[in-house]
Amino acid sequence: MKIFVTHSYFYQLDPKQWINKTPYPPLATITALAHLEANDFASDFYDVALDPSPANCQEKIAEANPDVVVIYEDGFNYLTKMCLTNMRHACFDIIETAKSKGATVIVSSSDSTDHWELYHEKGADVIIHGEGEHSLLEVVQKLEEDADLSTVNGISTKTSGTPIKHAPRTNERDLDVFAQAKWEVIDLESYRSIWNQGKFPFTLNISTTRGCPFKCNWCAKPIYGNRYNSRSPERVVEEMKMLQEKCGVKHFWITDDIFGLKPGWVTKFNDLIQESGLHLKYKIQSRADLLMQDKTIDELAASGLEEVWIGAESGSQKILDAMDKGITLDQIKKSTKFLQSKGVRVAYFLQFGYLGETKEDVQSTLDMVQENAPDDIGISVSYPLPGTKFYDTVKAQMGEKSNWEDSDDLDLMFEGTFSPDYYRALQRFVHHRFRMKQGWRKLFGGRSYVSWRYVALIPYNWMKATTLKRKLG
Repeated sequence: MKIFVTHSYFYQLDPKQWINKTPYPPLATITALAHLEANDFASDFYDVALDPSPANCQEKIAEANPDVVVIYEDGFNYLTKMCLTNMRHACFDIIETAKSKGATVIVSSSDSTDHWELYHEKGADVIIHGEGEHSLLEVVQKLEEDADLSTVNGISTKTSGTPIKHAPRTNERDLDVFAQAKWEVIDLESYRSIWNQGKFPFTLNISTTRGCPFKCNWCAKPIYGNRYNSRSPERVVEEMKMLQEKCGVKHFWITDDIFGLKPGWVTKFNDLIQESGLHLKYKIQSRADLLMQDKTIDELAASGLEEVWIGAESGSQKILDAMDKGITLDQIKKSTKFLQSKGVRVAYFLQFGYLGETKEDVQSTLDMVQENAPDDIGISVSYPLPGTKFYDTVKAQMGEKSNWEDSDDLDLMFEGTFSPDYYRALQRFVHHRFRMKQGWRKLFGGRSYVSWRYVALIPYNWMKATTLKRKLG
C-alpha cells in the first residue's frame, strides 16, 4: 500500500509570518510519519511549508499515485490552531487532487476537528479527532487489511455518504512510546536560508509535553486537550543533542503550551544538559504564577533558557478574571522582574477586544506594558475558537466570517466594544510605542540585546505612534 504524507500550512499564504522569516518545520507531521515507519509503514513525504501554493504538492501526489494520502497538520504550532481560511482552502485543493487519483484521504488538524463535516463534504474519508498517531496507525492497518473502520476510535468517517463521529480515543500518557520526529526528511538548509534573511538566529521547534491543564475560557485545545503529559527529559535532551551535532542548531523553540510543569522535570533536564556538555539557547511559553520559584528559574537559566513568553493578555484584572486566566497583575509584574534579574528575556502575549473591555481597560494594558517593560510583545484581538466557552458566548453575534484568512487579519468577528478598525489601529499603535521605548532604553544604556535599529527608528516610531494615537481618540 502506497502512503503519501503531507500537511497544508503554507507560510507564503500567511504574509505576516512569511515577512517574519521564522518558518518552522511541521513537527507533528514528521512525528506521525516516524510513528508509521516505526510500525513498518513506509511513506512518501512532501513538505509544503515553504511553497507558494499547493501546486507542487498536487503534482507530487499525481506522480506518486498513492493509495492513501495523509494530510497531517503540525498540532504543536499555534498557527495551525487558528484555523486560517487560506490554509483550509489549500487543504481542500490537496484533497481534491488526492481523490481524483482514487486515494483514500485522511486529515488530522485543528480545523478539520472543528469543522469535520465540512471536510468530509470536501472529500476527506477519515478525520482524526484529537491526538493522532495511534488513530492514524490503526486506520492505515485497517485499510491495508481492507477491514472495516467502524471499530476505530478517535476518528470520523462517512457511512453511505453521511459523516459519523466515532467514540473518542484515550490520550497516550507515556509520550516516549512515540518515535523521535523524522527530521531527516526535512530540507533544513531551505529553512536556514530563510531565517538567515531575517533578524533572528536559525531556530528549530521541539516539544516536551502535550496539552494544558489550565482553563482559560478562550483557549482551544482541539488536538491535545485539557491534559498534561511529558516526554522524559532523557528523550528531549537526546533529540536536542542530535539536532545540534548533525544540523548545527543552537537555538530551539520549545512549543509546549506550558513548559516544565511536572515536578522534578526541570531539575533532571538541567542535570542532563550539564552532563551532555551542550551549549544551547531556547525559548518557552509559561504562566506568570508558575515562574516565581528561585530554584526553577536558576535551573532553567543554567540549562539555556533565553526567553519566556507569558500570557499576560491584559493589564485589567477585571478582564483577566473574565477570561478565567487564574493569574494576577502582581504575579505578572513580579515574575517579569524576577526573570529579567536572572538574565532571561520576558515577552508578553497581549489580547485586546475581550467582552466588556473599556477604554480604561485598554489604558490599563498600555500602563502595564510601560511599567513592567517586557522585552517583546505579541498583540492580537480576541479570536473565537470552536470548543471554547468564549466561542459559545459570542457565537450568536458572528456573521458568515468565522475564521481569519491569515494571522494578520485581526478582524473582530463579534460585537466588541469598538470597531475592527479601532483594534487594528490599536495594535499598530502599541507596537510603534513599544519599539520607540525600546530605542530610548538602548540609547540610554538599557538592555544590551535591544537592537540599535530601534534607536535609528525612534523618530519613525514616534511619528507613527502619534498619528495612530490621534486616530484612536
